[in-house]
Amino acid sequence: MHKDMLADFLLKGTSLLKEEDPELERLLVQEHQRQLNTLTLVAASSIAHPSIFACLGSSIGNLTTEGYPARRFHGGCEVADEIERLAIERAKVAFGACYANVQPHSGTSANQIVIGSLLKPGERIMGLGLNSGGHLSHGSRASLTGQWFDVVEYHVNEESLLDYDEVWRLACQTRPKLIVAGASAYPRSIDFARFRAIADEVGAYLLADVSHIAGLVVAGEHQSPINEAHFTTTSTYKQLYGPRGGLILMGRDSEQLSSDGRSTLAERLQKATFPFFQGTPSLNVIAAKARALEMVVSPKFKLLTYHVVENARALAGELQARGYDVLTGGTDNHMVILNIASNGLTGIIAERALEECGIVVNKNRIPGDTRSALITSGLRLGTNSVAMRGMGVKEMRMCAELVDRVLSSISVRNERQYILPEDVKLEVREKVEELCSSFAIPGYEE
Repeated sequence: MHKDMLADFLLKGTSLLKEEDPELERLLVQEHQRQLNTLTLVAASSIAHPSIFACLGSSIGNLTTEGYPARRFHGGCEVADEIERLAIERAKVAFGACYANVQPHSGTSANQIVIGSLLKPGERIMGLGLNSGGHLSHGSRASLTGQWFDVVEYHVNEESLLDYDEVWRLACQTRPKLIVAGASAYPRSIDFARFRAIADEVGAYLLADVSHIAGLVVAGEHQSPINEAHFTTTSTYKQLYGPRGGLILMGRDSEQLSSDGRSTLAERLQKATFPFFQGTPSLNVIAAKARALEMVVSPKFKLLTYHVVENARALAGELQARGYDVLTGGTDNHMVILNIASNGLTGIIAERALEECGIVVNKNRIPGDTRSALITSGLRLGTNSVAMRGMGVKEMRMCAELVDRVLSSISVRNERQYILPEDVKLEVREKVEELCSSFAIPGYEE
């Protein structure tokens, strides 16, 4: 076999794209350049290694198959079976799990598979409210889970922290069948053992969604839920620096009998993923998941996650010192949540103004928010991408200065409209480009 076959295939693909569809190729190049020269402080994103994209662009994406290794509904799956088994084993090693399903198409899909496999429509879920930092798939009315199931929301307290006593009282009062622990905008550690004790007391299953903190869990920077929760779900792109996709993991409860008394929880999850919720898996994505899961068990990755947290704490401290209202007073993970309304701004104005200057963040609703999700009173920042670039505490001070330079220069007209002086835009853009040039994305260098 030609040793450079895969590389030649990928190079040929890019060459043909440029030749046959220059308009699309131009847009993809434009996006690549944007990422090189942009300061990304989006908590829900990271930077995938070029080898991840080599997997995504491989010809195994041509394969149509359904089912699991050695139990497929199509032929030609000998190599695919090996790749999926490899991804499963690597997921189990990375998370210390007894069971792993690598087929979910996203973290949301993973949540829907777990919830749909355990509950009948109309049965009760208990999850963190959206304004308190929860996720759409945890029971929001905008999601399938919020419309098909009876949802009870728990919330953070006046200090924007989880109140476990209140969670316990609410669980005892409402007796949910499933409790979801996890968040998409909560900057503090989550006590999964405490959640499990509550779930056991009321006879509920516990689902831990670690999509935002999966890398910290793998590296030991955050308590692992694998043997605390009945089910653990995650996306694979946020903190695992992999492809768009999801995982379902189980620890000591994997062989526990489910409520039907005939199958184990692991067996029930297998059937729920396929054929109940999904059909053909994306084998090229599974290959990319396998690649990412190999990388996250390295000492280099553990050091990266240390810097992710260190940078977030430094960024939170610098912004707080400049007068910004940092929710909970700081962070234990990669996230920094700001109450931007305290500065007379809305989330949408802050997001757009920063993007004009080459700094990408995202608006976010916060506890007690009266503005819509398209406006918001909050801003969510994260350090996954800047840590991957090699930035440290010194650079977080610079990032805070740039963010403050932009936000303090805005003249607000209404909830959506504002004026930002051109000299500020030029000044900040230049400094952002200098910073990005000094800390190039590994493997993406021009």
